[in-house]
Amino acid sequence: MNEERFKKTYTQGKLNVTEIWVDQETGIQYLFHMAGYAGGMTPLLDADGKPCIADLTKEI
Repeated sequence: MNEERFKKTYTQGKLNVTEIWVDQETGIQYLFHMAGYAGGMTPLLDADGKPCIADLTKEI
């Protein structure tokens, strides 16, 4: 098991923050958005509604 299961691969913004996180065990990518004191995380989906999966054989 990895020391840290989730790794941030993308970030944008300061007050309204959008980030993409990758679960390093499953490869599933998650979209996180925070605005002020509210935020949420959900699986990042492709056009068919299936979770986007990162290639874990490459350096993330």
